[in-house]
Amino acid sequence: MNTIAKPLSAVLNRIEVATQAAGRPAHSVQLLAVSKTFGPQDVREAFEAGQRAFGENYIQEAIDKMAALPDLPIEWHCIGPIQSNKTRLVAEHFSWVHSVDRLKIAQRLSEQRPAHLPPLQVCLQVNVDGGANKSGATPEEVLPLALAVAALPRLQLRGLMAIPEPAPDFEAALAVFMRCREVLNALKAQGLALDTLSMGMTADLEPAIHAGATMVRVGTAIFGGRPPKA
Repeated sequence: MNTIAKPLSAVLNRIEVATQAAGRPAHSVQLLAVSKTFGPQDVREAFEAGQRAFGENYIQEAIDKMAALPDLPIEWHCIGPIQSNKTRLVAEHFSWVHSVDRLKIAQRLSEQRPAHLPPLQVCLQVNVDGGANKSGATPEEVLPLALAVAALPRLQLRGLMAIPEPAPDFEAALAVFMRCREVLNALKAQGLALDTLSMGMTADLEPAIHAGATMVRVGTAIFGGRPPKA
C-alpha cells in the first residue's frame, strides 16, 4: 500500500489552487519533494505516485539513497549547506544545487563537475530577511556573485533560493518572498537569463507562489513529521 500518494496529491492540489489564485499559468510551479531523513522506500513510494524531483539536505545520506535506487530516473537536488570537502560529491551526483552562497563553492563545483554530465543547474541562496541563523548571500552580495558564477564552465545559473524565517501571517510572508523576487528581477535586468525562484515550504508555499516561486520545497506535508537525525 502506497501511503505517500494521498498526501502528495494533497500538496499538488494546494500548489494548483495557489497558482490559480495568483493568476499564474497552470504547471508554472514545480514541486520538489524534500526527502531528507526518510529512507529509499519512502522515495520509491513517492516516485511510484508520480514525483520525479527530490531535494536532499545531507549529502552522504542522499548518495546512499541514490545507490539504493539505481533503477529510478530521479532528478536529485542538493538543497543543504555545502562544505568545501563535499563539493566533489555534489558535482558528481546531483542535477541541481540550490544552496550556493559563495564563489569558492561554485568554483569547486565547476572544476569537479564531470565533463560527460550535463551542466550542474545552480541557484544562489540569498538571505533576504537577514535571519541570523540562515546561510545565504545578502541581497547586496548577490549581483557580483551571480555574474561570477554565470561565467563558470559546467554550471548553469538558474536563479535564487531562499529560506526566510517563519512569518506570522500570509502578508508578512508575502512581503519577504517579494523581496526575493525583486532581487531576481534586478539580476535579470543586468542581462542574466534566470528562470528559477526556489522558495516556499510546507507552511508557506501559498505566499511563495503568490510572490512568483517557480519551485516549492515540501517535505513534512508529503512524508510526515521527520524522525530525529541520527
